[in-house]
Amino acid sequence: MESVKQHIDLTKLPQHVAIIMDGNGRWAKQRGKERVFGHVQGVESVRQISEAATELHIPYLTLYTFSTENWKRPKAEVDSLMNLLVENLVAELPTFNKQDIRLRAIGNLAMLPEKARTQLNHCLQETAHHKGLNLILALSYSSQEELTYAIKTIATEVKDGQLSVDDITATTIEQHLYTADIPSPDLLIRTGGECRISNFLLWQLAYTELLFTPTYWPDFDKEAFYQTIVDYQQRERRFGQTSEQLCAK
Repeated sequence: MESVKQHIDLTKLPQHVAIIMDGNGRWAKQRGKERVFGHVQGVESVRQISEAATELHIPYLTLYTFSTENWKRPKAEVDSLMNLLVENLVAELPTFNKQDIRLRAIGNLAMLPEKARTQLNHCLQETAHHKGLNLILALSYSSQEELTYAIKTIATEVKDGQLSVDDITATTIEQHLYTADIPSPDLLIRTGGECRISNFLLWQLAYTELLFTPTYWPDFDKEAFYQTIVDYQQRERRFGQTSEQLCAK
């Protein structure tokens, strides 16, 4: 059977794809399993989509892995998610090295359990020199918290005389976000059927193309990812301009 990949225009690829990986728990409940079973199965989707992004030479892939709000979930589920994080970081490090993937992380990482934080830091250091896909995990992440941190930092710089209020621009704010050296996403994909952003990259998504799919994350495979890229390429990104203005360039 022909792959959807054959229909992708390699000259019009998004440079940064962000994904809200939703639906693990509901996928598991449909099968009479505990929610954690869905998270375990979702790991294979992470692997497939990372491979697909690498094959297409997409430079940046950000995965909403764990939000600050997720800390409110039942302790057993949170503990299982943290253990799963550690296990998979250990298991996937050889793959990251083989495929030249650079692992990165954004969020309030200090909130992670010591074991998870230690293993994460190890993988970040081991892959820091890689030049391929930047695989960015949003861990213990909140966009509102990120923006609050940026505003406080800028306010402190103004107070200390390092920065003038009149010099503050959108670029100034971007330089103080967790994603300071990462381009804004061209495409956001949310699986699981929900149509909301859920406190994810609120500033960075200002002109991002949004794509919501009913497919639960454990069922989101390479072909599903390729289809989202094809759908993205059918859209006209105007950034506030008219179609006529774009055609005139």
